[in-house]
Amino acid sequence: MPESSLRFTVTELNAEIRSTLEGSFSDIWVKGEISNFHHHPSSGHMYFTLKDGQAELRCAMFRRANRFLRFIPENGQNIRAYGSVSIFEQRGQVQFISTLMEPAGIGDLYQAFEALKKKLAVEGLFNPEHKLPLLNFPRSVGLVTSSASAALKDILNVLGRRAPHVQILLRPTKVQGDSAAKDIAEGIQDLEQYVNVDAIIIGRGGGSLEDLWAFNEEVVARAIYNCAIPIISAVGHETDFTISDLVADLRAPTPSAAAELVSPSQDEILLQLLNHFVIIERSMVTKIEQSWQIIDNLENRTILQQPWKHIQRNMEKLAQLFQRLNHGIINYLSQLKEKNSGMHKQLINLGPKQVLDRGYTIALTGQGQVIRSATDVSLGDHFTLRTGKGAFKAEKISDLHNN
Repeated sequence: MPESSLRFTVTELNAEIRSTLEGSFSDIWVKGEISNFHHHPSSGHMYFTLKDGQAELRCAMFRRANRFLRFIPENGQNIRAYGSVSIFEQRGQVQFISTLMEPAGIGDLYQAFEALKKKLAVEGLFNPEHKLPLLNFPRSVGLVTSSASAALKDILNVLGRRAPHVQILLRPTKVQGDSAAKDIAEGIQDLEQYVNVDAIIIGRGGGSLEDLWAFNEEVVARAIYNCAIPIISAVGHETDFTISDLVADLRAPTPSAAAELVSPSQDEILLQLLNHFVIIERSMVTKIEQSWQIIDNLENRTILQQPWKHIQRNMEKLAQLFQRLNHGIINYLSQLKEKNSGMHKQLINLGPKQVLDRGYTIALTGQGQVIRSATDVSLGDHFTLRTGKGAFKAEKISDLHNN
């Protein structure tokens, strides 16, 4: 062996290899399929293998980085990982240390998101001066979301508890898929044309960037911007941000939060009325006390030409005004309570169960979809007729044509 040859211990050689690898393959993206995924329960570190059709690479993602992941990695999932190549010196094992991870293809979505965001920002769609204020006491709220979503249930629960006097109008839409963005935009336009809507909430529950993508499309952004009714965007969880959040008049971190923002609670309204009543009462008491002071000053004056009749008339007038004010306030609060009760009953009567109990039925296909037209089923097809008390099967045996 030549004397000039370099000599290393195993530890020294592994350290040298690590230094070389980390210097040559840092800040790179690697794409592959996850296998052998393990999320260590105590350390919180993730260990997995990335593979393609011909090779595989051991990888690690430490807790300080993976706690910011917005999805749960799974075996068989195609991802893109960002980081640097290193070597586990104790075993002499090459591995990739990932600091970022995203589902494969999401990079293109991020680029599209940033490009549209920049374009709309230049046009001024995000500017604060274009934001419409919410009404302090809206009478009706429109919802643009899926009729089967958890987001809808959350909104209905919150509004039903906090503000049962608010009328709710649902425009069901798709919130995911190729045609979802167009459906959402049309839903906004439909509610705007209804005119009796004071505010609109659009949104859905959480999901991946792909799941929320319908709210990142330009057609939805334009529909929000052009709408003359204030819109609250409530898409995903608190950490999710979409183009619709930026264009909307108000952004809510969750659908439940949107329901709380759109209207003050019934208790808050009654408290405000009580505060106004107290202010008015104090003002009237002050005026009455001031009037008494004026009267007392007049009593101390001399050489007055029988002022008692004039003072007595003013006192009677003040007493009448005070009684009228109290009576008016009591009547107003009573009318407000009756109106609130009537609106609550109207909302209950408009529910689908009450409609069915009045003798109407809903025709459903075998898959549970609502039949809206006779052309939705063919001759011989079986379907279900649901009533207020049970359901029964039916079969289409002929077509009836209206002249």
